[in-house]
Amino acid sequence: MSDPHSPQDPTAARADRAAEVTSATDADVALESGAAVDSAAGARVVTPPPGEEENRWRRALREIATGNAIISVLAVVLALLAGAIMIAATDENVQAASAYFFARPLDTLAAIWQSVSGAYASFFQGAIYNFRRPEFATGIRPLTETLTFATPLIAAGLGVALAFRVGMFNIGGRGQMLVAAAAGGYVAFAFDLPWGLHALVALVAGVAAGAIWAGIAGVLKARTGAHEVIVTIMLNYVAFYLVYYMLRTPGLLQAPGSNNPTTPAMKETAVFPDLLGPGYNLHFGFVLSIAAVVLVWWILERSSLGFRFRAVGLNPHAARVAGINVKSMYVYAMLISGALIGLAGVDQVLGTVTTGFSSGIDAGIGFDAITVALLGRSTPVGVLVAGILFGAFKAGGFSMQAANGVPIDIVLVVQSLIVLFIAAPPLVRAIFRLPAPGAHQPKARATKKKEAVR
Repeated sequence: MSDPHSPQDPTAARADRAAEVTSATDADVALESGAAVDSAAGARVVTPPPGEEENRWRRALREIATGNAIISVLAVVLALLAGAIMIAATDENVQAASAYFFARPLDTLAAIWQSVSGAYASFFQGAIYNFRRPEFATGIRPLTETLTFATPLIAAGLGVALAFRVGMFNIGGRGQMLVAAAAGGYVAFAFDLPWGLHALVALVAGVAAGAIWAGIAGVLKARTGAHEVIVTIMLNYVAFYLVYYMLRTPGLLQAPGSNNPTTPAMKETAVFPDLLGPGYNLHFGFVLSIAAVVLVWWILERSSLGFRFRAVGLNPHAARVAGINVKSMYVYAMLISGALIGLAGVDQVLGTVTTGFSSGIDAGIGFDAITVALLGRSTPVGVLVAGILFGAFKAGGFSMQAANGVPIDIVLVVQSLIVLFIAAPPLVRAIFRLPAPGAHQPKARATKKKEAVR
C-alpha cells in the first residue's frame, strides 16, 4: 500500500499540481486587483490597506498625460513657440542687434523679448481685449471679432468632424460652402418675404444645397465605392466654376447693371440680426453655430444614429456583421456633414458679407475646417474650442501685422504647425517626455500580512 504523502504516489502528485494551479490563479487575481499574495499563507489573497492603493490624483494626472486632449494643447504651445522664433528672426531690430551679439549679447536678447512680447501683446489686444480702450464696451470688441470669425469655422468644423467619426474624409467644404452661399444668397436678394421668415427660408435653402452637394459624394461612395476624397476634390472645382458662371450671368447671381462677378446686396429682411447692437459685427449666426454644437453632440452621443455612425467609423466590417447598413450610414453622414458646412456658407452671406459676395466667399474656411476638426479631436466641444482659437488667430493676426509689422503669413505657418504636431503625437510626447497611451505605473506594494494556515 503506497503512502499517500509520498511524491511517487500519482494521487498526491495530481493534488500537488492542482494546488499549484489554484495558487497561481489566486496570485493572478491578486495582482489584477491590487491585493497582496503571501506565499507562506498558501497563496491566500490578502486585501491591502486602503491607504496603500495608488493615489487617485496621481492616476488622474497619468490619464491626462496619456490622453489626446493634452496633445492638442501642447501642439498649440509648440506652434506658438515656433511662431515666436519666426517673429524674432524676421524683426529688423533683432537682426541689427544680432550683428554685434558677441560684443553685447544682452542687446540681442532684449530685442528678441521686445519683438516677441510686443507681437503677442498685439495679438491678445486684437483677439481678446484691448486694454488701451477707455471703456469696457469698446475694449471687448476684439473678442466679438474673434467670435465672428469663429462662427463659420465652428459650423464647418462640425461637418468635417462628423464625417471623421464615420470614417470619411470630407474635404469638399469649399464647394459645399459655395453652393450653400449661392442658394441662400439668391433667396436673400431675389425674394420679398417678411422679416424672420425670409432669413429662415434662405437658411433652409443654403443648408439643403450644402447637404445635397455633399450627398453626391456619399451616394457615389455607397453605390460605386468611389473614394470621397477624390469626389469631394472634384466637386470643389465643379462648384467653384458653376458659381463663377452664375456670378457672370445676368439674371442668375450677377447684380443688375454690373459687369463685376458679384451679387446684389442681401435684403434687410433676410440678414441675421446683430447680437450686441450695430457697433459689433457678431450676428445671430453664432447662436446657430452653438446650437449646431449641441445638435451634433446629441446625434453622436445620445442617438441610435450616432451609435451606428461611431460603429461604422470604428470598424465598418464589424458594423455590417452586426446588421448596420453601412452604405446608408455613408449617405446620411455626408448629408449631415454637408448641411453643417452649408450653415457656414449661409453664415457668411447672411451675417458677415451682406453687401454682396463673389466666388471667394468661402475665404478658405472649407479647408481651415479640417484643421479645426483635427485640433478638436472630432468632438463637438473640441471643435467649438478649436474654432474659437482659430477665430482668434484670424482676428489677432491682423492686429499683429498692423501694430508690429509682423507678416500675416506667420499666422498661417503657426496654423500649419498645429496640424503637423497633431499629426505626430509621438513627437509631442517625446519633446515633453510624456508617457505613451496605455502606459501604467507599477502599483504600490501592499503590506504583507502573515496568516497561519493549519
